[in-house]
Amino acid sequence: MSSATRWSRFDTHVLELVIGLGLLLVGLFQALFPILGVTGPFPPIDTRDVDLRSTARVPDLVSGGTALRGTHHAELAVSDPGLWDRALLAAPDVARAALLLVVLSLLMRMAATFRTGDVFVPANVRRLFTISMAVLLLGTAAPALDMITTNALVSGTPIESAVEIGFTVRASTVLLAILIAALAGAFGHGARLRADTEGLV
Repeated sequence: MSSATRWSRFDTHVLELVIGLGLLLVGLFQALFPILGVTGPFPPIDTRDVDLRSTARVPDLVSGGTALRGTHHAELAVSDPGLWDRALLAAPDVARAALLLVVLSLLMRMAATFRTGDVFVPANVRRLFTISMAVLLLGTAAPALDMITTNALVSGTPIESAVEIGFTVRASTVLLAILIAALAGAFGHGARLRADTEGLV
């Protein structure tokens, strides 16, 4: 009696195509274009969404080319941003893009193991642990970088007192990272069972 699987080579190609498309879109729109906006060829990023300390409306404030418009959620706008300002504005998005590219590239390598029908290999265990760390950084380090760069943009200006400088750890992202790490542990157990089975043959 033979066991059959519904996963086919066509499914593997579709999965690789979807992941590859994700790599392309993230690489272009979340990494390359913002970087080109910092270095000059593309129009620079000049705004960022920020939170205000009070729900009362804050008048449009201008300080050294930096403007603040909004109520509880506001838009921080930098007119004619210099290279340092552009780098600060783009840094959080580029960091998130880099982490997403790590996740997607590792998923692409894992998808390649589907061709042989053997996903319980030690390399996939390491890849899943790396993915869990990248997802954890997305939920913790990326918001922290957003806070640090926002503070640098408004520090020493009259706008500083109106902008809420802080960050929130995304519990859902941290939970996802823990679940991926648990999945990596399950893959590791499967790899050990496979090795033990092969040793008995």
